[in-house]
Amino acid sequence: MMNREITELAYHVGGLLYMPALQKDIAGKIIHKEIPYLTSTAFCLEDAILDSALPEAEQTLCETFHELNMQYREDFPLLFIRIRSAEHMLHVWEILGESAHILTGFILPKFDTGNAENYLSALKRINRNSSQRIYAMPILESRKIADISTRKQELQEIHHQLMKVYPLILNVRTGGNDFCNLYGLRRSEEENIYQISIIRDILADILNQFSGEFVVSAPVWEYFGAQNQAWVSGMQKELSLDRLNGFVGKTAIHPSQLKYIWESLKVSEEDYRDACRIMNWNESSKAVQKGYSGSRMNEVKCHGKWARRIKILGDLYGVIPKGAISVAVSS
Repeated sequence: MMNREITELAYHVGGLLYMPALQKDIAGKIIHKEIPYLTSTAFCLEDAILDSALPEAEQTLCETFHELNMQYREDFPLLFIRIRSAEHMLHVWEILGESAHILTGFILPKFDTGNAENYLSALKRINRNSSQRIYAMPILESRKIADISTRKQELQEIHHQLMKVYPLILNVRTGGNDFCNLYGLRRSEEENIYQISIIRDILADILNQFSGEFVVSAPVWEYFGAQNQAWVSGMQKELSLDRLNGFVGKTAIHPSQLKYIWESLKVSEEDYRDACRIMNWNESSKAVQKGYSGSRMNEVKCHGKWARRIKILGDLYGVIPKGAISVAVSS
């Protein structure tokens, strides 16, 4: 299993904010902490960039990383780059030059058995030539995963491949919009992705295969903005279901979403206290005891993995005092 440091880093990804690598003001916003609740960011060189604009985007990315490197601090968010292919990952690593040491890792789009070997070989090559660990976050979003006739075997083989490089895989991510696109589907701001039965089944199978060993993040919520707040209620409902089903964190496409993702990662005081009790179990013979509230049962054998997750989330994102209502679940 992962050591404590890597596990906590996996949970620290939280709300991953996507930004087109062409955006020229990213470094300043990070340096001056202008984006509240920002725990991690993804500089996108893939879907957000036209093929004709890729050279310009790569140049802008290098300038951004150079500026961040010159003023780097430990409180910066985790920094990731979404690349296009294994070859592109190696190319981007090279052009970053001395600034590469501030990179947390690469995001691997449309990850499946057709490209897994090339992606992971490139990742291992980079780590052999790096002074610090460079992680990967594969995105599961391809047709072979969606198609019920190939899904089971595909997910099993991907899991097998990822376990070979387990210490280098920080998160497994899911591409909800890509799955929806395969079937011409789209949820409104009043609906959640779990109401789309065909997508819900895909997500359930991904969680079944990966959440035992990996932190798995939830699909993006595509509504945002400061003027119209109707999207907030829909996002809060989906975040609640994300968490209930075992997802940790969520991809964000706008800074206004980050507050709600952060709040959804907080834990209740009852859960936190029970988790601490389970983690520090000192009963010599009994494996069961009443919880903090006295109204539920804690079992050290059954709730150990849950307790570890709750303890990490509470330490990273905070604990909601008894009687308080989190903004992520209030209407």
